[in-house]
Amino acid sequence: MPPGANAPARTDAVLARLTSLHPKLIDLSLDRLCLLLQRLGHPERRLPPVIHVAGTNGKGSLVAYMRAMLEAAGYRVHVYTSPHLVRFNERIRLAGRIIEDAPLVEALETVERYNGSDPITFFEATTAAAFVAFAGEPADAVLLETGMGGRFDATNVIERPALTAITPVALDHMEFLGHDLTAIAGEKAGILKPGVPAVLGPQMPEAAARLAAEAAKLSAPLFRHGEDWQVAGTADHLAWRADGDELDLPLPALAGTHQIANAGTAIACMRKLAGFRVDRDALAAGLTRVEWPARLQRLTHGPLPQMLPPGAELWLDGMHNPHCAMAVARTLADWRAADSTRRPLWLVIAAKANKDLGGILAALATVTDGLYGVAIPEDDNCFAPADIAAIGMRLGLPSAAAASVEAALAAILAANEPPRPPPRILICGSLYLAGTVLAENG
Repeated sequence: MPPGANAPARTDAVLARLTSLHPKLIDLSLDRLCLLLQRLGHPERRLPPVIHVAGTNGKGSLVAYMRAMLEAAGYRVHVYTSPHLVRFNERIRLAGRIIEDAPLVEALETVERYNGSDPITFFEATTAAAFVAFAGEPADAVLLETGMGGRFDATNVIERPALTAITPVALDHMEFLGHDLTAIAGEKAGILKPGVPAVLGPQMPEAAARLAAEAAKLSAPLFRHGEDWQVAGTADHLAWRADGDELDLPLPALAGTHQIANAGTAIACMRKLAGFRVDRDALAAGLTRVEWPARLQRLTHGPLPQMLPPGAELWLDGMHNPHCAMAVARTLADWRAADSTRRPLWLVIAAKANKDLGGILAALATVTDGLYGVAIPEDDNCFAPADIAAIGMRLGLPSAAAASVEAALAAILAANEPPRPPPRILICGSLYLAGTVLAENG
């Protein structure tokens, strides 16, 4: 069969085979991946300058801003992010474009061939495949996002990145990373490297202290939000400041007050990235051209928005922890304060079973008029819609279960007839739900 024949099906098949090799015991080390990369001829050592990004929230947005800025400056950029929303290919951008099926299959099958039947995690194998693809295609930079932690993350085999960046650290994945901010920040700090500059986004005090302590051990210079650089947004522009460096720029295209900090972190990274010229015009272009689906994304086309009456709004966000929810809640509160019609806000929400759904809903409760709980399609490891509704009711929110997103929208609209103003509806709680919505909504 020719290399590109029926590539999508071959992609799915090799991903399924790699999934089946997942080790039965948790092994918190990089030994498996390092052995595989050695067999592959160390593709991770044949990459352009790498910007390595860790953190709990905002990693993907930061990478999206940096990609847009670097590309606006004329650079070719490889990108590795996770998870994907609709298709696995989204995780790997090859010199500016989402990887096509044929080169993806080639990289995955190369990894499979050299790994054989040895146990390996899905993320380790697919990270190796990204390195293989990147090493085979010229580019100027690599934007590399950790999957979960930092110290033992599969991406942390890059021995000397050009720059590291850590976005806000919060409580998430505590079963793997630790049960308090200090411990989790220590794991995220694992991407810091001796002498390599590190940009820090906004941090809570405990996390900031641990990150600073780990950086000091490595003599890694820090460029910290609130100390070394500042960013603020007004109604019509973004102001970024560092010592002797002042920029007035357009507001970012991504919605949400929290995007000001993400955009500011990206600018800080561009200012600290040695050997690259990203001038004010490129920064401005990146801010206005950036795209990152399912982060307060307004849905305006497709069957779901078509269900809504004139004036109603449908939004999508993949928030999946309380820190994310608090950031979104601040934006929703701003929208509500500026809305003279006092339109109601309803949530359609799902969550994986290991998430702090009570914390998420508590963060959103003060800006929400009610919610419908739904399941994540084809996922047995998620909250039951009735359980979501029960948590909502304990918080004093009108809450109910729905069989699907469509059923939830229909129920909200049936209860919101004139003279009530058209509602604003936010589908949220899970990137997996967001991916399903994007796929089914076209």
